Amino acid sequence: MYLKDFEIRWSDVDANRHLANSAYVNFMSHTRVAFFEDHNFSLSNLAKFQISPVIFYEHIYYFKEAFLGTPIKVSLEVKGLSEDGMFFEIEHNLYNHKGENLANCELMGAWINLKTRELTALPTEFLSEMGTFPKSADFKTLTKEDTRKFGKKPVKLS
Repeated sequence: MYLKDFEIRWSDVDANRHLANSAYVNFMSHTRVAFFEDHNFSLSNLAKFQISPVIFYEHIYYFKEAFLGTPIKVSLEVKGLSEDGMFFEIEHNLYNHKGENLANCELMGAWINLKTRELTALPTEFLSEMGTFPKSADFKTLTKEDTRKFGKKPVKLS
């Protein structure tokens, strides 16, 4: 399991004086970037191949409040990867200083080619590193069908 430490700042709280929804998302995003940096997926390394991660969805479940000035930990485990590295599924948990689970998030994403703006498989330089990622107990190999498991489709405004 990958862990990142944070302290809740004034700008992270909302009118209810607890950790704001947007702060949860920002802490998880920061954790993913740090994780990818630690695994040779730095932004500069990805830029050489004109690729970047994109997120399809984030499902967040809130369990307990967190408040200004308190330390939190954000975990990251990989729940799924496609064989070509195109798709990934990540699980985050947020914990307070007592180890209590504050929230859980499941997200799915993929890699996009910044030139063509289309989804792309990972270059072989990155595929071997994926084998070192911390995997969840329910890890699975992802397929394109897994990206459609919730049946959501765009609906045009008419």
